[in-house]
Amino acid sequence: MKPIDYRLYLVLDPNLCGGPQGMVRTAVAAARAGAGIIQLRAPDWKKRAIADCGRELLSALAPFGIPLVIDDHVDVAMAIGAQGVHVGQKDLSARDARRLMGPGALVGLSVSNAPELEASRQLVAEGAVDYLGIGPVAATRTKPDAASPLGIEGFAKLAAAKPCPVVAIGSVKAGNAPALARAGADGVAVVSAICGQKDPEASAASLLAAYLSGIAS
Repeated sequence: MKPIDYRLYLVLDPNLCGGPQGMVRTAVAAARAGAGIIQLRAPDWKKRAIADCGRELLSALAPFGIPLVIDDHVDVAMAIGAQGVHVGQKDLSARDARRLMGPGALVGLSVSNAPELEASRQLVAEGAVDYLGIGPVAATRTKPDAASPLGIEGFAKLAAAKPCPVVAIGSVKAGNAPALARAGADGVAVVSAICGQKDPEASAASLLAAYLSGIAS
């Protein structure tokens, strides 16, 4: 797998995108604008529906050469040949995900506080985890069970101790992307800032430009 471009990480939401075909259209639009990684997250779907949509996404994204990551469901990721999986603190462990997916897959882990980040160090050292999703930066409607918001300052404290690349997630928008870049984010992971927008390609381009402006400043 080529080096991962974490700068703009799209997490697809089936409700905001308007179902499977909307997710595919949104993913392609974001890829055109420079998104480097796409995640399929559909917590209310049955696994067959996730697999079917995942296969469509893999086909649509193939020309762009960017990875598709499946949220939570390692078995679905393996079944469809997705390039990676993202797990939370209560999902299948990152170690087990790595054992199942193999050394060539991309494995991400969500962390929301200092103890979780500290525990991730060993996982990164073992090669079980490739990147961390740190958040939520702010309160988010797309994930009702998310932890307490970190704010930019809280994110920066965790990012300062990062053992691997980290992406900021949780109400990330063009307005706060530059500050997150300056706070140590290797990328910004977004949902509603692209999904459901009138022009997802333009929205994605704006987000990437905002993030890059923070890197440059």
